[in-house]
Parts: sequence; structure tokens; C-alpha cells
Amino acid sequence: MQDKELLDIAKAMCDKAYAPYSEFRVGAALLTDDDTVFTGCNIENASYGATNCAERTAMFKAVSEGYTHFKKIAVAAKDGSTAYPCGICLQVMNEFMYDGEVILEEDSKLIKYSVKELLPHGFIL
Repeated sequence: MQDKELLDIAKAMCDKAYAPYSEFRVGAALLTDDDTVFTGCNIENASYGATNCAERTAMFKAVSEGYTHFKKIAVAAKDGSTAYPCGICLQVMNEFMYDGEVILEEDSKLIKYSVKELLPHGFIL
């Protein structure tokens, strides 16, 4: 799957986000090693600690279906801003896609980072 295609899927997922508090809608599309795509959106909660980011929603859905190795993840924000993953999401990515890529959009241009670039000193057992 092409990076742009994955990013378009992530953008479409923004519409499913539950974000009544921040109104910051984020979508994610995750590509597994066998080219299966799992999607996610952010899901907020009045108790902010119970909020789940789009990236982790997609990864947890995949893991719950038996997938534990991912190639890449695309992340997009409904408002068009660049949706860099938070530290918690990066640590989860570090667990399941240490050598994977993160695809984002900045100023209408596709940009890619490795998980290692975004979290150079992640916790690994």
C-alpha cells in the first residue's frame, strides 16, 4: 500500500473521532506485516487520563486480533495540522514497530519518520 493511500485512510478516520472536549479529531491507519490495515481514532473522556489516542486505538485493535508486528502508521488531524504522536503512543509503537515508519502530513506534503527518530531512547526490554 502506498503511503498516500494509508494517509487518506487516516484522514477519513478523523470523522469517527470522539473529541467533545478538545475538538481535536485525529485518525490513524496502521499497516501490518501482511498488509492488513487497522484504523483508529481518538476517543476522549471527561477523565482525561482515560482518553485514548488514534494511534493506540489502531494498534490495540490489531493486537487484539493477533497482530504484533507493524510496518507503518499514518496519522492525520481533521484540522489539517501535523499530528505528531504523543510520547505514550511512541512508546507503544516502539514495542510493536521498532523499525516502522510514521507517516504524517505537513504543509500539504507527506513526511516520514522512523519510530527511532521520534523516540530515540525508548524503553526496551
